[in-house]
Amino acid sequence: MSPTSPSDDRLIVAADLPNALAGLQLAEQLGDAVSFYKIGLGMLTGGGLALANELKQDHGKRIFLDLKLFDIGATIENAVRGLAQFDLDFLTVHGDPHVVRAAREGVGGKEMKILAVTVLTSLDRADLDAALITPGDIPDLVTTRAARAFEAGADGVIASPQEAAMIRALPEAHGKLIVTPGVRPAGSALGDQKRVATPAQALKDGADHIVVGRPIWAAPDPRAAAQAILQDMNS
Repeated sequence: MSPTSPSDDRLIVAADLPNALAGLQLAEQLGDAVSFYKIGLGMLTGGGLALANELKQDHGKRIFLDLKLFDIGATIENAVRGLAQFDLDFLTVHGDPHVVRAAREGVGGKEMKILAVTVLTSLDRADLDAALITPGDIPDLVTTRAARAFEAGADGVIASPQEAAMIRALPEAHGKLIVTPGVRPAGSALGDQKRVATPAQALKDGADHIVVGRPIWAAPDPRAAAQAILQDMNS
């Protein structure tokens, strides 16, 4: 497979940009080098759903809608049912079992995959202590949350590269997806991420998809940056 093949959708580019116009300009710069985009909460009021639809329907891209939904079950089910009608590929919810179960109900017969957030990759143990989260090492908490999310019906989980191998080893993880943000090419600034790995290492440790944002869209040549990451992934 060529590193720039549009079928190599293991790389998901996070379009963490102010609005849909900027997101569309990025997609035009990247062209066929990238086939999968993440659109997050930050762009929702800037036309994020419209961008998702345009990239999916008009440009044939795969779309990961990263909203990290959390609410009572009925609200989650209704929200997911509404989003599923857009025929997007991935949607994130928080990994609490009641949320995951409600999201599965909301998907119905659609093919959209529900990905459960375990512990945000921007958090460390001090952050969890401040939020009154149960004591324990983050890798152990992530692995336990992942297993419970799988049991509740999640199609996959979001976890840092540093926990990917532990999750992949779970019996519950058989046939499930592991998607890893917090991926940085060697030498890149960490930004707001605290638990990171290089693209090749994340895949080696069991990730199915890696999510990269700033190192691509903030680069002087985003397409070249994406191609360099794809080369690293295939090394």
